[in-house]
Amino acid sequence: MRRVNKITRQSVGVTAVSEDMTLPHYVEAVRRARAGRDLDDVSLHGGQFHDVLIASDRVFRFPRTADAAAELPGRAALLTALADLDLGVDVPAPLSDFDPDAPLGDAYLVLTRVPGAPLDRAAATDPAAVDAVAAEFARVLHAMATADTTRLGDVVPTTDPDRWAGFAAGVRAELHPLMSDAGRDRAERELAAVTALDHVATGLVHGDLGGENVLWRQEGEVPRLTGIVDWDEAAIGDPAEDLAAVGASYGPDLLGRVIDRLGLDRAATVPRTTAYQGTFALQQALAATRDGDEEALEDGLSGYR
Repeated sequence: MRRVNKITRQSVGVTAVSEDMTLPHYVEAVRRARAGRDLDDVSLHGGQFHDVLIASDRVFRFPRTADAAAELPGRAALLTALADLDLGVDVPAPLSDFDPDAPLGDAYLVLTRVPGAPLDRAAATDPAAVDAVAAEFARVLHAMATADTTRLGDVVPTTDPDRWAGFAAGVRAELHPLMSDAGRDRAERELAAVTALDHVATGLVHGDLGGENVLWRQEGEVPRLTGIVDWDEAAIGDPAEDLAAVGASYGPDLLGRVIDRLGLDRAATVPRTTAYQGTFALQQALAATRDGDEEALEDGLSGYR
């Protein structure tokens, strides 16, 4: 299930993203174990489950909770397996083992830094670039959909055929009481659409292919998709879920171009992507209420109040 990871950014000397863990604390934790490492020009990205210290050529991923720490060795194994698939883009590669016995705030996983930067919607949909952007998305999504997933072993789960029914039950139990009557009606329409879909588990799905996780570099006059990060929600599932995230980030015109480039039938594909898009705010809200994240909860439920 998609988790929305709130991002804040911090430079040296700026207010901490968590109550007691500041950028200088994380820099010192790295320097203690890696004397001589150049950390003069770094930034800190604070998410819901991890704080990520980004240096010029390395990323240091600090779990914020015991549960997130317990999951990191599996995340590292996943990234190692993905590197063997040759998806046509860079993915972060683990450069260290994670010490599960180290205290939170001092324990981290070292990853390669994937070069590139997110592409905003205006740049992606500019008439001079939109066809190239669509072709790049189609190139990478085709590689993911046709990858030999048997090589991933047990590190990537297959989506549960009953997960949307379980998701709907969670929304009704935990979010319905927080919604207006009109909001509950809207949620029920969205839940009906996604639970009516037939189960598909045919290809590698990233699971959170929003704009922040897709990195680009300019090559000549057009952008090229060169890296994808944050594979925590990867699964063997329905490739239309990643198409839905592309559409949510960049709009229906670009999505349609990607679908055409993939040789898919729009009449069959768009209803699936629309159904998945209809769950994104509810997914954010449900994860937020379970994590006690009031800000993310309010954002996710803003259209249901």
